[in-house]
Amino acid sequence: MCIAHHNPSVQVTADHRIEIKQNEVPELKPGEVLIHPRVTGICGSDIHLWKHGQIGDLKVLDNLVLGHEAAGEIIGVGDEVKNVAIGDRVAIEPGIPCNACFLCRQGDYNLCQDVKFIGMYPHAGSMQRYLVHDARYVYKLPDNMTYAQGALVEPVSVGYHGVERANLILGHGVMIAGAGPIGLVTLLLVKAAGCTPIVITDLSEGRLAFAKKLVPDVITYKIDPKLSPQENGAQIRKIFGDTELEAPSRILECTGVETSIITCAYVVRRSGLLMIIGVGKDTFNNFPFMQLSFAEIDLKFSNRYHDTWPTVINMISNGIINVDDLVTHRFELEKADEAIALASDPRKGSIKVLIEDMQSKL
Repeated sequence: MCIAHHNPSVQVTADHRIEIKQNEVPELKPGEVLIHPRVTGICGSDIHLWKHGQIGDLKVLDNLVLGHEAAGEIIGVGDEVKNVAIGDRVAIEPGIPCNACFLCRQGDYNLCQDVKFIGMYPHAGSMQRYLVHDARYVYKLPDNMTYAQGALVEPVSVGYHGVERANLILGHGVMIAGAGPIGLVTLLLVKAAGCTPIVITDLSEGRLAFAKKLVPDVITYKIDPKLSPQENGAQIRKIFGDTELEAPSRILECTGVETSIITCAYVVRRSGLLMIIGVGKDTFNNFPFMQLSFAEIDLKFSNRYHDTWPTVINMISNGIINVDDLVTHRFELEKADEAIALASDPRKGSIKVLIEDMQSKL
């Protein structure tokens, strides 16, 4: 099957340009499927790869097809594939682990150091008309789910993995730091988990207003950059109450920003848990070591996800969470450069920007 002649794709170059150009499609191997990605969400990492050319040690050394938040249609099936068939609508889990290392064997395949993650160099992502992927990491969508909802399974999975690791307690107060896309999906999940009260913080009044529209009973707090983390932390604590017992036992930090993490350390109650979901700098200079140590606050981290697709699909399909309102903009594949530019501009007020390709299949 030769379709290389018409496979438009969105590529970032090593010199930080976005190009829409044709991309070759590899031949199907046993165990693989050919997918027509119908919807791909733009992630902050896509923008980071464009503007900075790397995330940590992951560098863009040549043209790279972006995209990893995706859902699409199966249009080709390799030998030995039994879980899906041509015509199936699927959500795509973007990471393909080695399935051989001790991390994979113990179930923590999100930590596999040999993972092939689409949209990260050198593995082509989903912002193209045709994508070849390992059949073990695609999941059928129920008839009542849209492709857009299928694409949102990926960012929801990021929040879900952090929420799962945080061991939330029914009826306990929770603070969420950051009202970006991951903070907002985390808000939906925390609400579904029965935590109360829920406070979400951000620097942006617009994003806090969006959070309030998403979950009307959430309490918003606009971080005051003129105040120290300790002072902002004290103000947030007052929202929960005056006693140590009333302070939130769980904090979900979704920005990765140093000052935000420090603020969280002064909000979480003694013997509580601070879960860091956000991605930040390589090192911090002002880590509040003794604040966490004296209070025996557990500090945990979350990296991507594992075994979340079936659960998140069930939650969306069965109405436990409603992700539709997260989508603020939609663009055709051929206008993806405009979509990425918009998503990168905080003045535009976007939350989740989708790239859609509804062209008829091959």
